[in-house]
Amino acid sequence: MRISKWALAVGALVVLACPIIAIGQQQAPAVRGSGASNDPIKREVRHELVMLPWYSVFDNLAYSVNGYRVTLVGQVVRPSLKSDAEAAVKNIEGVESVDNQIEVLPTSPNDDQIRRAEFRAIYSQPSLQRYAEGAVPPIHIIVKNGHVSLEGAVATDADKDVANIQANGVPGVFSVTNNLVVQGGK
Repeated sequence: MRISKWALAVGALVVLACPIIAIGQQQAPAVRGSGASNDPIKREVRHELVMLPWYSVFDNLAYSVNGYRVTLVGQVVRPSLKSDAEAAVKNIEGVESVDNQIEVLPTSPNDDQIRRAEFRAIYSQPSLQRYAEGAVPPIHIIVKNGHVSLEGAVATDADKDVANIQANGVPGVFSVTNNLVVQGGK
């Protein structure tokens, strides 16, 4: 019992130290019973997703926990990341089932070119360079068939607007959807 609590405490510290802003819950359904009962599962799911080796700025992973069921959503470039996320979450103590709704983005050299151009446009902007720190930057760039979606979190409305302007300035992009959330305090 002590080892389990110790491991959970260490896991929580690792989660807090990691750049996890972009991984979050997407309007999790109300949990029946005590809300605190799922907190360890939520923390561990977040930790496992952040630690996936191929998770990058071009992927978007989110989850919800309902009782002992975890639903994974988002978009990934590599099919292996979808299966890796499911496998990692299935191994969490207390998780009974995983509904993997992660979308694998279509392979496209044009989308790859747009991803690189969007990354340069956004993260080379002086006011957004601070977000480039960490293994997985908090502004995620999702490109599907020339359409761009910005996912994640920023500190201010101004940062959200600058990211949107930069993303819209990349040639070859059909549309940009700015889903960045302003969380403040960065």
